[in-house]
Amino acid sequence: MTRSILLSPPDVGPSEAAAVARAVESGWVAPVGPELTAFEREAAARVGRAHAVAVSSGTAALHLSLLAAGVGPGDVVPTSTMTFAATANAIRYTGARPVFVDSTDLDGNIDVALLGSVLRRLRDDGHRIGAVVPVDLLGHVVDYTAIGALCDEFTVPLIADAAESFGSRHRGRPVGAFGFTSCVSFNGNKIMTTSGGGMVFTDSPDVAERLRHLATQARQPVAHYEHKEVGYNYRLSNVLAALGRAQLQRLDAMIERRRVVRAAYRDVFDSVPGARVLGRAPQDQQENCWLTAVVVDPHRAGWSAPDLGQALAAADIESRPLWKPMHLQPAHAGSDAAVTGVAEALFTRGLTLPSGSSLRDDDLDRVLAVIRSVAG
Repeated sequence: MTRSILLSPPDVGPSEAAAVARAVESGWVAPVGPELTAFEREAAARVGRAHAVAVSSGTAALHLSLLAAGVGPGDVVPTSTMTFAATANAIRYTGARPVFVDSTDLDGNIDVALLGSVLRRLRDDGHRIGAVVPVDLLGHVVDYTAIGALCDEFTVPLIADAAESFGSRHRGRPVGAFGFTSCVSFNGNKIMTTSGGGMVFTDSPDVAERLRHLATQARQPVAHYEHKEVGYNYRLSNVLAALGRAQLQRLDAMIERRRVVRAAYRDVFDSVPGARVLGRAPQDQQENCWLTAVVVDPHRAGWSAPDLGQALAAADIESRPLWKPMHLQPAHAGSDAAVTGVAEALFTRGLTLPSGSSLRDDDLDRVLAVIRSVAG
């Protein structure tokens, strides 16, 4: 019997097991401790930011960042429509309203020109723009240079949803280095994992202090339990931070393996009419290649993304459509959205393929064989 091939399973081994055992044996099993402090320091150094705050999830990172930026009820927050629900949900948690902006066909990331139009419209209509939250789709990095310039023009904080792109770079600078804050995810399926977890990067000591305060139930520094505002139980545990430190040491090797996997998919799809790997080929060496997606024009290809997904499933191989755009989600029905149809077309025609760094060569060969059987 052949084993199941998953989309992006955790890549953990002896070094992670040793790190977790070290943390447990130290007695620091609560959400404080030397592993947590070291993990934050090492991650901040990796991206070149002054501060990092480790939290329980990427969603928590986004929520805290929005609160630290002063986002609240009555505000509007432009964000990518092609994203996981966490981005929009975090905005809703604050009482603000997301404004969904469509994608570019090249990589699925937010359309910067369209974002500029949306910001002008919102300003002219008298809305308070609390922040802009662009999303790095599947590890493809948004144009932080252009978006940062827009945020400066409109005097709006940039909060980077880099949940999927840790280890990627924009113009030579690491993801995490941009914006008022930058938020990453260490969920089990991400490029590196702490089981569940996330992190906020910032250069401001005041913002970092505010994030930590809110993440620890907003408890005042007195002997008894004193709370002047509502806080959250969002800190990462010391044990999971130890796992993260071990993963951080292996991150470059894990990224390199995912690049090898993407290159193998490109070699196949580059010769298939009507099919393409999402994103720019030259950027592969600047991206973490978290997930590789194929986009299929069924009229040219003679087969569709769902056809390929069904064939892979029959071979016990996991795949998944691209994110269903937020403006099409029932939970966000009626939300303001600037739509061109690109994100919806990518959702209809896109399929993410097994991309994990633990994907063995023989497993990759199995996936490629199914692709060739469908694509011809």
